[in-house]
Amino acid sequence: MANKILGFIDAKENKFKNPAFEIISETRKLAGLLNCDFDILAINKCPDEEFQKLGEYGANKVYHINSDELNSISGKSDLKYSHNVFAKAISNFAGDNYDIILLSGTSFGKEIAPAIAIKTNSAFNPDIIAIAVENGKIKVTKPVYAGKSFVDIIFNTNKIVLTLRPNVFKPVNSPQSGVEVVKVDIRTLDIEPADFKSYVREISVSSGKLDVAEADRIVSGGRGMRGPENFNLIENLADAIGAATGASRAVVDAGWREHGDQVGQTGKTVSPSLYIACGISGAIQHLAGMSSSKCIVAVNKDKDAPIFQIADYGIVGDVFEVLPALTDEFKKIL
Repeated sequence: MANKILGFIDAKENKFKNPAFEIISETRKLAGLLNCDFDILAINKCPDEEFQKLGEYGANKVYHINSDELNSISGKSDLKYSHNVFAKAISNFAGDNYDIILLSGTSFGKEIAPAIAIKTNSAFNPDIIAIAVENGKIKVTKPVYAGKSFVDIIFNTNKIVLTLRPNVFKPVNSPQSGVEVVKVDIRTLDIEPADFKSYVREISVSSGKLDVAEADRIVSGGRGMRGPENFNLIENLADAIGAATGASRAVVDAGWREHGDQVGQTGKTVSPSLYIACGISGAIQHLAGMSSSKCIVAVNKDKDAPIFQIADYGIVGDVFEVLPALTDEFKKIL
């Protein structure tokens, strides 16, 4: 039986997004299955009113490490954050009080989770899509071989660190009367200036653009779009249905789209409710990043394209004819 479970939640631009709500819901659920307590930890500079949103998903107490105070230890003025310091702060906060630590499998979570596992001497498994308890032991499910198979893993240790694939564990509403925000004294975390071995100076965010890693609907384009000048067809359809725009690796490598749009094994892993693949053949590397989507629609003129093997709906046709027609119909309906 677990001693206690800690859920670490991240924020973007001082706002909690869907991955944070997923972690809270799953941490609370797992604590119920193991009949143990859980806590939530955040490192940011979010205002108190932002923390109150977490109560909708079952959090009644959140431990808060002020990121400005944490960064001030470095003595640097051009610092946004340090992954190494975040990992050490979380590990030292957890100490011997928590056996299981859950993080979201965002790019940030993927970077700090292995370091936390090492620092806490824990077993580590990333990209989890299901968690269960059997005979008092944690059992998790994760995709392997680029999403072609799934394996169940049972842990023989109580010390575990997991990252959960975003958009798989849906947030569950469990409103609390209020959220108590407990400020963590950074002096208890044993952080020193030497810990800031590497750090981020600047974060650039595309204004008004949905992140494919967080979007519930995605329209992606591949080499079948023939060039960057034709991606307006992808963007028009995405605008019509309120979706983010994605791209295959071939498109990004060709310089047609930025790397932040890339979906696949070397890009972002997504699990939206709707994924529309346009002019994408369906190479295994791309499927690894989107095969867990709830509904997959493929548009390709090659009826034998591998993408049709996993698509729920397939349209065999020219994307330059199909996409404008789809966009017009969605605009009429929506």
